[in-house]
Amino acid sequence: MALHHLTRTHPRLTLATLAGLAGAWLIPADDIVQHILAGWNLGVWLYLLMVLWLSLRATPDRVRRVARIEDENAGLVLITVSVAAIASLAAVTLQLVSSRGLAGNALALHYLYTGLTVAGSWLMIGCIFSLHYARLFYTGNRHEPPLRFADGERNPDYWDFHYFSFTISVAVQTSDVGVGGRAMRRVVLAHSLVGFVFNTAILGFTINIAAGLLA
Repeated sequence: MALHHLTRTHPRLTLATLAGLAGAWLIPADDIVQHILAGWNLGVWLYLLMVLWLSLRATPDRVRRVARIEDENAGLVLITVSVAAIASLAAVTLQLVSSRGLAGNALALHYLYTGLTVAGSWLMIGCIFSLHYARLFYTGNRHEPPLRFADGERNPDYWDFHYFSFTISVAVQTSDVGVGGRAMRRVVLAHSLVGFVFNTAILGFTINIAAGLLA
């Protein structure tokens, strides 16, 4: 996919990716893992800010327009981001392993990178799935929507999709929103599996950091 095409169909993700690559190259760091984590965090948190801004300003009509524009290659984008986010956990693991024997500011920096990376990746997964749910909803059958909100909402905005998405991320189960259609059920299943991986990793990292602080 050409860059100008990605910029048109996925502008926020493209900008965040370019910023992350620049950050990984330019931000001072002690080793390659820290360079990667620095760039990843810059790109992820920039993306989250852009999604927040979009969510605050978007009406249901705009959500519908964005969904139609970004529908192209949406599945590939979702898979790529999910794999990259899970890969970031591997980088965090290397970061924690390399922190053994460190103390003071150096150790605090390692823990800061760990916290920012895990939190940012977890939030990004929730947001990227939120936008994908919006695409599936607004590009699907309007008479038989793939998501059925409890209050009968037919024109949900991004916050409605965030509610559904982050319930899965937190609890690895759906909320009071009904799920219909094979495509939507597959996405929800994938989201639940990714959410389980992240929640397990967060628990493991928390125990590791706590043990390091108490040692």
